[in-house]
Amino acid sequence: MTLAFSLLTPDCVMNALDSLGCHSDGRLLALNSYENRVYQVGMEEGLPLVAKFYRSGRWTNEAILEEHAFVQELAEREIPVVPALVLGGKTLHTFEGFRFAVFPKHGGRAPEFEDRNTLEWIGRFLGRIHAIGALKPFQHRPTLDIASFGVEPLDFLLTNNFIPADLKTAYRSVAEQALAGVRLCFERAGNHINALRLHGDCHAGNVLWTDSGPHFVDFDDSRMGPSVQDLWMLLSGERTDMVRQLNDVLSGYEDFYDFDSNEVHLIEALRTLRLIHYSAWLAQRWDDPAFKQAFPWFNTQLYWQERLLELREQIALMDEPPLGLV
Repeated sequence: MTLAFSLLTPDCVMNALDSLGCHSDGRLLALNSYENRVYQVGMEEGLPLVAKFYRSGRWTNEAILEEHAFVQELAEREIPVVPALVLGGKTLHTFEGFRFAVFPKHGGRAPEFEDRNTLEWIGRFLGRIHAIGALKPFQHRPTLDIASFGVEPLDFLLTNNFIPADLKTAYRSVAEQALAGVRLCFERAGNHINALRLHGDCHAGNVLWTDSGPHFVDFDDSRMGPSVQDLWMLLSGERTDMVRQLNDVLSGYEDFYDFDSNEVHLIEALRTLRLIHYSAWLAQRWDDPAFKQAFPWFNTQLYWQERLLELREQIALMDEPPLGLV
């Protein structure tokens, strides 16, 4: 059954929690999420809870439960993550056709990524996450690869008339050239890159900081892939900045898990795949009114002109030597 999020009213959210014995005091705050719908809900007793309602058709129940099990596996090893609560013996629930999970509220602030100790601290926990992630593969979640993050998204954009007609030929040509560069980067990295269970979307917004250090949230994009996928999104600035940041992260990371230095060849390739995939992600959700409201600049002439420039820059970057390791 496919349901539109427009049917997910505040009453539906609170009634869903009430069905699990979690009685709301009426306070409801929508949190920053577009793929799913996530709400902070005040409780009559105790601290607020966070309810996450899953987008219909994106993940199977088995894939969602596999994510829950992975995060619980990490939590049991005292890695700072936020597992779904077990309520009524389950972590995945349904209410009026919606699938949802409930989490304890864990706040935090953005990490200070300019601080070398912060990066090393984050690196230690990522190393521990990957050490656990390498123990066994996902069975129901996909692998990050060129087909699913590059070829298929590009095909979707080209066949569904999202790119303006006067830019379509240029975009196709540049995107195909970019994907050729991605394939070369993977060849340089070698054919034996180890795929393991990842966070999958480890950007600054999914690492929250408290006085106790970092904790990692939102494993919704968790999948199999190379370990560097969880590292490169922590890097920013000029090339010299990123070299320093990567080495700071790895100084903590390698205390717990060995980093294959060949994977530095994948950093700009993975960034390129993310850029193509992101445009297709927006396009595939464009019938959701929340996307039109949140991303009004998408699908404009200027948007696609900027994407062309971005991909051309990536083609040049993929031709450069990879970031160096100390």
